[in-house]
Formats: sequence, C-alpha cells, structure tokens
Amino acid sequence: MAKHILVVDDEKDILSMLSYNLEKEGYRVTAVGAGKAALSRARDLPDLILLDVMMPEVDGLEVARRLKLDPLTRSIPVVFLTARGSEIDEVVGLELGAEDYIVKPVSIPKLLARIRAIFRRHETAEPPPHPLRFADVEIDPSSYRITAGGMDVALTKKEFEILAHLAARPGKVVTREALLDALWGDDVHVVDRTVDVHIRKIREKLGRRADWIETVKGVGYRIRA
Repeated sequence: MAKHILVVDDEKDILSMLSYNLEKEGYRVTAVGAGKAALSRARDLPDLILLDVMMPEVDGLEVARRLKLDPLTRSIPVVFLTARGSEIDEVVGLELGAEDYIVKPVSIPKLLARIRAIFRRHETAEPPPHPLRFADVEIDPSSYRITAGGMDVALTKKEFEILAHLAARPGKVVTREALLDALWGDDVHVVDRTVDVHIRKIREKLGRRADWIETVKGVGYRIRA
C-alpha cells in the first residue's frame, strides 16, 4: 500500500507543486493549507507530515508541538518546510521532534531522497527485544512506551530511540557521530548539535533522573551503569 503523506502549506502554488511531485513518485497525498486542518487530518495517521513553519493562525511549530503531545500522533515523522534557515530555527524545530528541516525553495530530488531515507530508517529499525531499565525508568521498545516511577514519560519517537540506544549500552560511551549514524543515517544532513538538543529535551522530561545520562565532554553520552 502506498505511503500516505500529509502536506501542509498555506501557499497554494507550493502545495500543488509538492502534491504533484509526491503523487508522481507513488505516494498518497492529503494536502491542506492551514494548521488547524493539519491537526484534524493528522488523526488519520499519515506515514509522514511535511509541515510549513510560517502559517497564519496556528503556525507549523505549534502544530508540531501539539502533535508530539498527543499519544495518537506523536510517533508520526515530521519534516519542516520553511523559508527561514537560521540555526535558531533549526534548533527549535529539532526540539519539537522534527525528523528533518528543509529550507525553501525546495529541491524536489533532495526532498524525495530525504523522505525515502526517513521511511527506510523507520522500516528497518529493530529496537531491542526486551524492556530496558535504569534507575526506576523502564523502556519498552515493543510499544514505544517509557515509564519513570510507574508514570508515563512523553518522549518523541527520536527522543525514545536515543534513550533506548543509550540504555541498551549501560556504562558505554556512545559518540554523537555513532548516534547520528544509527538513528538518522547518512542520507539526512544533521549535525552534532542535533543530538545535544534531543538529549537536553530527554533530560528535561526525565526530571530528577536526568543525571543518569552522563555527558562525556568532547565525546558523547552514556547511561550510568
């Protein structure tokens, strides 16, 4: 069955261009021009969301934030489309759990390559078969569920994958480069800063358990054994 992509952009020409090229590539496309409509159609559980950042009323960043807070939609990969390309904008997008961040004008071959890479990662990812534990945190890869002290912790899919990757290797330092290779792959352009942003968000959500994730300066991270 064809992958379903939700495309969200308030510029009709861009929306039509993206829809045409994605459908030509064999994807099933739903196209909407506003943030509120995106939140509604996201509940159809598309396989991926292309989300414009600059939109009136409800912008793309707010749409992504709401999607990642909703257990039904938090695992849907989000790729931001924006006319802005500063590091600040990219960091904000990554903090909200975006898989990727593409600056307009969009190169269709590059966009299609990024989408294929995201789908490959999600299809080939093999989480550890058994629950992982540290402190009073339990990570269940089969259900993408994390609890701390018996209470659910709401992580994005990428945050979950990073924490599970570290927890599967207690006491072992995992470099930023190794995390990027394992969880993003070579086909998506991301930088070391990407890992740091995600780790910071994970620590915030773990609260008092955050010190179990140790920073090895200049190298990477590890879960304290």
